[in-house]
Amino acid sequence: MTLGVVGSLKDKPVIVTGGASGIGAATALLAAGAGAPVGVLDINAAGADEVAESCRKQGSSAVGIECDVSSETSVAGAVAHCVETLGVPHGLVAAAGVDAGGLVHQMDEDDWAFVLGVNATGAFLTAKHVTSAMLAEGAGGSIVLVSSAAAFVSFGAGKMGAYAASKGAVSALARAMAVDYGSLRIRVNALVPGATETPLMWSNVPTGSIAEARKEVSREVPLGRLATPEEPAHAALWLLSDDSSYVTGGHLVCDGGMLAKSCVPF
Repeated sequence: MTLGVVGSLKDKPVIVTGGASGIGAATALLAAGAGAPVGVLDINAAGADEVAESCRKQGSSAVGIECDVSSETSVAGAVAHCVETLGVPHGLVAAAGVDAGGLVHQMDEDDWAFVLGVNATGAFLTAKHVTSAMLAEGAGGSIVLVSSAAAFVSFGAGKMGAYAASKGAVSALARAMAVDYGSLRIRVNALVPGATETPLMWSNVPTGSIAEARKEVSREVPLGRLATPEEPAHAALWLLSDDSSYVTGGHLVCDGGMLAKSCVPF
């Protein structure tokens, strides 16, 4: 992390959804290390509390909040609690995400609704309520919506219709919001992580097959390995910081080179 990022986030509250694990947890911890008060939101209340405690051990103010990002009541309450305890948010990283793999013609409507509800509606609801808080204060800020390479290409492994559709929506939302709120000093960008060592990465892979799947994916990544959660988290922090002050409506790709290839196998 550069000194510029550290300095520009000190004492500026940041809300992270999906903060109990993976990229969300790594982002929360890095933000705390940069001196930002952190709201850790996750449907896993115990996990959110644990990450918040780790943030506090770094000297940052932090609160863990149980939050179902697909529920407006839950999101509104969580954001209000963050505002009350930490202050008006300077930044949001919407990292909450799920997948329910399957071919479209075999997918239950409930599975489709679940994936779109968390990934797309969740990004909308958290962005809505954080933006409202920013506008009420007139302070501006930076919103980072976590998208995916699946928003641009279909993975070779297939069976990701719902996930791809949800992340395409996230990318489109980031572009639209950037245009709508730029004049109000709110920047909105999308982060595009690639294969990252997180629970979500292996959510549809049988436990006994994960090791071989990891080797196969690593062989296809130009950098030869999966990302650690901290690597896309560093990219998210840059988008939150003043170092990216003229960046909005864009996609920051942190995927080890996968989108540069003609085929994405995983």
